[in-house]
Amino acid sequence: MPKNWPPEYDAKFLPEHNSPFWDRKLETMDPRERAETVILPKLQAQLHYAYRHSPFYRNKWDSAGVTPEDIQSLADFEKIPFVTKEEIREDQLKHPPFGSNLCISKDEIASVHGTSGTTGKPTAFGISQGDMERIGEAHARIMWGFGIRPDDTVFIGSFFSLYLGSWGALAGVRRLGAAAFPFGAGVPGQTERAIEWIQEIKPTVFYGTPSYSLYLAEKARVLGVDPGTDFNFRILVFSGEPGAGVPATKKRIEDTYGGICIDTGSTAEMTPWMTNGECEHRKGMHLWQDIVYAELVDSETEKRVPYGEEGVTVYTHLERTSQPMIRFRAGDISMWTLEPCPCGRTYPRLPRGVYGRADDMFVVRGENVYPSAIENAIRRIDGFGDEFRIVITREKTMDELIVQAEPIPGTNDESTLKLGKMLEVDLKTKGLRTLVQMQPPGTLERTEFKARRVIDQRDLYDEMTKR
Repeated sequence: MPKNWPPEYDAKFLPEHNSPFWDRKLETMDPRERAETVILPKLQAQLHYAYRHSPFYRNKWDSAGVTPEDIQSLADFEKIPFVTKEEIREDQLKHPPFGSNLCISKDEIASVHGTSGTTGKPTAFGISQGDMERIGEAHARIMWGFGIRPDDTVFIGSFFSLYLGSWGALAGVRRLGAAAFPFGAGVPGQTERAIEWIQEIKPTVFYGTPSYSLYLAEKARVLGVDPGTDFNFRILVFSGEPGAGVPATKKRIEDTYGGICIDTGSTAEMTPWMTNGECEHRKGMHLWQDIVYAELVDSETEKRVPYGEEGVTVYTHLERTSQPMIRFRAGDISMWTLEPCPCGRTYPRLPRGVYGRADDMFVVRGENVYPSAIENAIRRIDGFGDEFRIVITREKTMDELIVQAEPIPGTNDESTLKLGKMLEVDLKTKGLRTLVQMQPPGTLERTEFKARRVIDQRDLYDEMTKR
């Protein structure tokens, strides 16, 4: 194990203000050299540490017939079995509350977080002080790549709760030396207050979900505030939803605010989640492989796919002592490339972002459908508002796909009808037989967090037909 694992960072270090890199040598290194001299040693150290301290991994790897000593290359790493969310949840049920992959004593836990539990039992995260500091270091380094600097003020417009996204962003802002404006979200009337405060404080960076940024802009316009001229955002950073990676949504956000739209994010389990993150050139998310090692694997063969091909995401911590995730199969869909980025960084990229969230994909009449594809179609047509819903129903055993959308305020009935027909035709060219239902402006539910845009009513139909 390297003597300096986990790595220790100089908490006072900052690059020169005009430097595009936090660590030029590491970020522009030949990928093969980085793999051999940086990633592999850190990976081996992480494996040895987890094997010694985690009954979860020791039992899992022993059952698979593999030990850390067997991993002498990144190719060997494919011998390590995947970890899934279901396994983590089951392990925490057997070993509450943090599970048997907690590699530190409970009195070393500095921060407790967790998932929302919307798709099952919530997952608990126990994070050490050292890991929180390394999360802040990683996020500061990646935020520097967005163009954030110490003289910026960062508005954090997301929940401060068990949700780790807000706290990770805050840790990065503080480490970078920028001014944190942790406004939060979710309290009744808070968005109206946010509009007042934003005009007063003039923060230069926004962090939240794409849905919330569009909701904030809509509320501002109702109050007679122009988010493009009355606000001062030059960078808008997003996570939690795939919207910032949807081309038409990215354009709408940039047109609305006059700043650049940055897509970031993997999963809460993999925090520092910004290791999937765009640079200021916005050519897709870089995979910062020396912090969290990312793989794309074939969903059927489970083998790593070559660059230029599509696969599902698998992530491994390289600096985590408290609750490491090793070959965590997040399963989100993307395509990766090693083609050069204008920024000069030599990490792999996801040029189209994460365009298929594992939990979001649904199947209608045998076709895999991603909400991001429908979102992109809606945003590309002038005249639609910012909210939409996808409703899946079943009648006489046949699935029906309904898209509910709104026109912008002031649109007459004839133009609204035309908008609906345009969207139906556009989706049909993409192979989606869809009924578009136009709703009056402002009637679809708005959100200050992650939008719930897919409503699957097929189970209700199945239950009714069994009675």
